[in-house]
Amino acid sequence: MKKLSARRRHPLAAVVVLLLALACTGALYAVFVPTKKAQAEETAQSLTIEEGKKLYTVGCASCHGTGGQGTSDGPSLVGVGAAAVDFQVSTGRMPAATSQGAQVPKKKNIYSQAEIDQLAAYIASLGAGPSVPTEEQYGPEGADIAKGGELFRNNCAQCHNFTGKGGALTKGKFAPTLEGVDPKHIYEAMQTGPQNMPSFPDTTLSEQNKKDIIAYLHAVNSDETVNPGGLELGGLGPVSEGLFAWIFGLGALIAVAVWVAARTAKAKKS
Repeated sequence: MKKLSARRRHPLAAVVVLLLALACTGALYAVFVPTKKAQAEETAQSLTIEEGKKLYTVGCASCHGTGGQGTSDGPSLVGVGAAAVDFQVSTGRMPAATSQGAQVPKKKNIYSQAEIDQLAAYIASLGAGPSVPTEEQYGPEGADIAKGGELFRNNCAQCHNFTGKGGALTKGKFAPTLEGVDPKHIYEAMQTGPQNMPSFPDTTLSEQNKKDIIAYLHAVNSDETVNPGGLELGGLGPVSEGLFAWIFGLGALIAVAVWVAARTAKAKKS
């Protein structure tokens, strides 16, 4: 039986088997071994994180801890994500000049965008969190301004006013104006909920919802926007405008009533 099998085996069978084995090995290597491009990207990311760690050690570790774990002067940064870093540092809120005060105001930032990206990459490496949005996510293309206005009035106007002019909160805190704010920063604020603001993750406000809100704010605060209601008091809302109506409107009515009464009394005497 063995002799019969040996006679039937083709002399090139071993060569064919060897070629098949080499082809399979090459295919498996191509699939599972990272390419030079992937290795280069991984190396570049590691360098970015390393540079970010250096910047963090100098400018942030005194408040947030050497490993981002937080201290009595600053909260933990583990899991806040790159978006929170980009927002806080790009707007100059971080590093904070002092830990005292109701909240940290916006000011001129001290880092370049490249350095902010490095800081964000390092903080993102400490724990998963929201990533920096792309222009496609916060751009005006495909946005529904009317829907954005409805969402803003339902979720944001209580603090920021119905056109985003800002407003006062309790204990010296405030909701800043949204006029002229970079759309990327508005998107990041909704994602991360900085300081007194609640966060609105995609489970609460979808990516499309955020895009709609940003488009609405741009529309109502644009210089090209014409107010169909005529002259407005800075768009500050019903409280301030109602106060103006009560003080000046009611005051004018009282003045007219006093004048009429005085004229009537004078006419009777005559």
